[in-house]
Amino acid sequence: MSDFMVKAEQVHKSFGRLEVLKGIDLQVSPSEVMCVVGPSGSGKSTFLRCINHLEKIDAGRLYVDGELVGYRQRGDKLHELHEKEVAAQRREIGMVFQRFNLFPHMTAVENIMEAPVQVRRESKAEVRQRAGELLDRVGLADKATAYPGQLSGGQQQRVAIARALAMRPKLMLFDEPTSALDPELVGEVLEVMKQLARDGMTMIVVTHEMGFAREVGDSLVFMDDGIVVESGNPREVLADPKHDRTKAFLSKVL
Repeated sequence: MSDFMVKAEQVHKSFGRLEVLKGIDLQVSPSEVMCVVGPSGSGKSTFLRCINHLEKIDAGRLYVDGELVGYRQRGDKLHELHEKEVAAQRREIGMVFQRFNLFPHMTAVENIMEAPVQVRRESKAEVRQRAGELLDRVGLADKATAYPGQLSGGQQQRVAIARALAMRPKLMLFDEPTSALDPELVGEVLEVMKQLARDGMTMIVVTHEMGFAREVGDSLVFMDDGIVVESGNPREVLADPKHDRTKAFLSKVL
């Protein structure tokens, strides 16, 4: 295993003339929970999507577990990997989005089984047992045969987390996983994420939940306008931010 599970070196990303990431440098150690906060449009979600090559970076380097993401380096040139090779890298990285994106015509257990069976070609019997264990882990053992339309938003998001875990990822990315939920459902999803952290899963969490960042995060990164403005121990950054931009942002959300 590499010293860092994730390493970003001067990562740049533009959409047309709009430069969204302006040279991101950061490292995430194995089993670390990094929380990323900042205003809308600061580049947080784009950076997350670059980590598993859902968005291609324009400059810099991104490594997951010591391996260059999306590219192979020959000499001083980068060559983009074939889609099949990128897909193989993505299998190691679980991602949970704001919207649950469950297949509406499949039950909870079928949603969880789909990728390991179709992508990894694992046996249905083995995957079904794992899916049952994962549903139990996220507190939904009794909802295996329920369809997404029969589940609350919080329950759907917990199924989405179980679905990501079914691929046995080495890294989990969460893109504001509670922002689409009713306030009373947020806690049940955060509780599952806390347990994942206790189990040693490496996680990068884009979030507005400052309480979660303070309690669970090992590191906190504040992004604004495509750069990392401030980073450090979550409790220290939240209690005593050093930069004016961080202070202004936190004064509005704390």
